[in-house]
Amino acid sequence: MIQGVVRIRKLVLAAAAAAWVSMGLLPSAAVAASSPAKVAKTQKAQKAASAKAPAKRAAASTKSVSRKVATAKPKKAVASKQAASRVKVKMVAGKKPTARQLAAQRKADRPAKAAVVRVAVPARLSMGEQLGLRASDDQLDLNSSVALVIDQETNEVLFSKNDAAVLPIASLTKLMTGLVIADANLDMSEPITITQDDVDTHKGSRSRLAVGSTLSRGEMMHLALMSSENRAANALGRTYPGGLSEFVRLMNIKALQLGMGDTRYVEPTGLSSLNQSSARDLATLVSVAYERPILRSLSTSPGHEVDLGRRTLHYNNSNRLIKNPDWDIGLQKTGYISEAGRCLVMQAKVAGRQLIMVFLDSAGKVSRMQDAERVRRWVEVQTETSRPLVRPQG
Repeated sequence: MIQGVVRIRKLVLAAAAAAWVSMGLLPSAAVAASSPAKVAKTQKAQKAASAKAPAKRAAASTKSVSRKVATAKPKKAVASKQAASRVKVKMVAGKKPTARQLAAQRKADRPAKAAVVRVAVPARLSMGEQLGLRASDDQLDLNSSVALVIDQETNEVLFSKNDAAVLPIASLTKLMTGLVIADANLDMSEPITITQDDVDTHKGSRSRLAVGSTLSRGEMMHLALMSSENRAANALGRTYPGGLSEFVRLMNIKALQLGMGDTRYVEPTGLSSLNQSSARDLATLVSVAYERPILRSLSTSPGHEVDLGRRTLHYNNSNRLIKNPDWDIGLQKTGYISEAGRCLVMQAKVAGRQLIMVFLDSAGKVSRMQDAERVRRWVEVQTETSRPLVRPQG
């Protein structure tokens, strides 16, 4: 009885499998291998997969939403892009874009500029300012903190203002550099080449004489005295017999021999603020230097050209009074660094008198020249009225 029921069940399952194959719901190969137990197992697996399908679809949906959120652009950026796009649409929609539309488009396409922060750097005070010398008044109302005017022939002091103050002298130093070279009787035609050692690393000043430029010793001294060329002055000291240290030692010895007790040199250019002197000492230096024809000639030359092979450089005198017909200047030297202010020394003939003028620590590019003009006019007026010169004290 039981066996008959089992046989009937197998026949029913076989018939059902055959029907599934005919409808494409089950591969034919699976019919042969199918048994009631396997069929039941297959049906169970299909039901489990159907139950998991909604969960998988939900997870896939969540992952898709997360990806969209991660790649979405900020609303502000999108709005900005849309605004730029609207500007372009307006430009192409009409027959011809207006000037306002073109300006708006250029502004929209222009990249944003980085903000520039400007910091005000306080001006460096000169030593004369620090000592309060610029507050000193004088009869001629000079711009210079220190001034001295002497009659070269009689040594009479015609005008003085803080003439004992010891201050940095900047490129007035080069006058002593030229004096040492002139008194050494060196070959002025000997070629000297600018090297990296002549480049200013103290102040970072520029020079038209590039490293490798070669000039004669005479031309180097010409540029140093006339145009205050720093590399030329340093090259003169560096190539001196014994080297730079020996040259500076001789500069200081020469100062002592001339009685310049307030004077000290540490290098031949004047770029160092440790090169210092007083107006009295500098008047002595001008008087002695004036006795050397080469120093008179080179320092008062209006201009000079140097041939460097591939190019020719033209230099002008740093003292504009040289080209002024109202002046008869026999020797001169200018100087400037921030610690020294504007400086000037001259030997000049005024109203028939040979005068030595010294101006230190003047503010402004033309102020020292203005002071020299005031002194010249003052001396001329005093001479014309035949009144004795009164020595103003400052």
